[in-house]
Amino acid sequence: MRLKIMIGLTVIILLVLNYSIYKKEEIIDKGETVLLELAPVDPRSLMQGDYMRLRYALENDAENDAANATSPDVKSGYMVISVNPQQIASFVRFDDETPLADNEKRLYYHKTYSRVRIVPDSFFFQEGHADRYQNARYGVFKFDDNGNHILTDLVDEPTS
Repeated sequence: MRLKIMIGLTVIILLVLNYSIYKKEEIIDKGETVLLELAPVDPRSLMQGDYMRLRYALENDAENDAANATSPDVKSGYMVISVNPQQIASFVRFDDETPLADNEKRLYYHKTYSRVRIVPDSFFFQEGHADRYQNARYGVFKFDDNGNHILTDLVDEPTS
């Protein structure tokens, strides 16, 4: 009986994990591309290998907005970003559940102390490829219709 329960739980766990992977692959394949301007930090970690620690330029705009009295004082939530024709995002406001315009998307954030953080805040790459990413100016995100997003690459210039 225990063996059947363990096998059943293992199958359920594997199904959930595979479904999660499938959904992320769907976002990568069919998602809308949005570029977030970067303010990179440190490109190397001895314990983790080559990576770029990221800070996004629109986090600064969000922090400035959070400093005024009308912004919500919450630890996490959604901000609204506007996407221009070059697919570059800019901060609009913190989400107040008003309907979005056609060029707007919701982007999840965390707030620690007074800093607004967008996740992921690091990008790992193959050892020896640091020169490819050292001049990166944008994080390439893929968004689905529900606001889920995945960081897929770092680029120097917007692509047309």
